[in-house]
Amino acid sequence: MKITILTLFPEMFSPLYQSIIGRALEDKKLELEVVNIRDYSEDKHLKCDDYPFGGGAGMVMMPQPIASAIEAVDPEHRARRIFMSPKGATFTQSKALELSSLEHIVLLCGHYEGVDQRVIDMFIDEEISVGDYVLTGGELPAMVVTDCVARYLDGVLSNGSLVDESFSDGSLEYPQYTRPANFRGVSVPEVLLSGNHAKIDEWRREQSRKITAARRPDLLK
Repeated sequence: MKITILTLFPEMFSPLYQSIIGRALEDKKLELEVVNIRDYSEDKHLKCDDYPFGGGAGMVMMPQPIASAIEAVDPEHRARRIFMSPKGATFTQSKALELSSLEHIVLLCGHYEGVDQRVIDMFIDEEISVGDYVLTGGELPAMVVTDCVARYLDGVLSNGSLVDESFSDGSLEYPQYTRPANFRGVSVPEVLLSGNHAKIDEWRREQSRKITAARRPDLLK
């Protein structure tokens, strides 16, 4: 799978080359392309933003550099083109799974007060939000989407890692413990040390239900 990220700040994406995603890139499980939108500006000063028509605070990203960048990385419109926007549909685990089945996705990162609506209407397939809040730009949301989608690619994680985690079955994950069995007077639940896998599975399901009911009751409806 290939993920192309269009941004004014490509240096922000260095964390993606670390840890699990970094290994996936080294092992060719994932191809990541970070493109500087400014490289496609036709302005002699490489300008990519201007004042909004109608007035208002801040600056708006101009359509020309974005359109040219999209046409360069996806000339035949074979990729799913996504604009990271607080106005978009909320990103979910099921959406991550859907995107992981695609060969190529393009993530557009807005900045400043947003992006000229014409480029969204002409070049974007869908808008995605990572939550009901506003950030300074789409770079962090694009990293979130990249990380989440990459986890579903074959060989990035062990198969079991995707089974019993939060949202995999519509509930939140049960508590996890490791050595030592007693830490500062607090012991691991005895059932986890029993070796009885049927009882362990039952305990985990019950804990998952309790945590979901307390923290995200909406998931149980």
